[in-house]
Amino acid sequence: MSSKHIHYLRREHARLDAEIDRESRRRLPDEVLIARLKKLKLAVKDQIAAWSNDTGGSRVA
Repeated sequence: MSSKHIHYLRREHARLDAEIDRESRRRLPDEVLIARLKKLKLAVKDQIAAWSNDTGGSRVA
């Protein structure tokens, strides 16, 4: 996996985190949307972790 792809995954993880935070702060947050975003964020984190394990790195988003 290229470093550009890992950089993209880290940005995507941060974007999802910000979106979860933004939705959580709404007066009537959409809990289904938050759950979906959290699953996506976890999937991205798993991809980063798998890459880190393959390359011997230890940095996870």
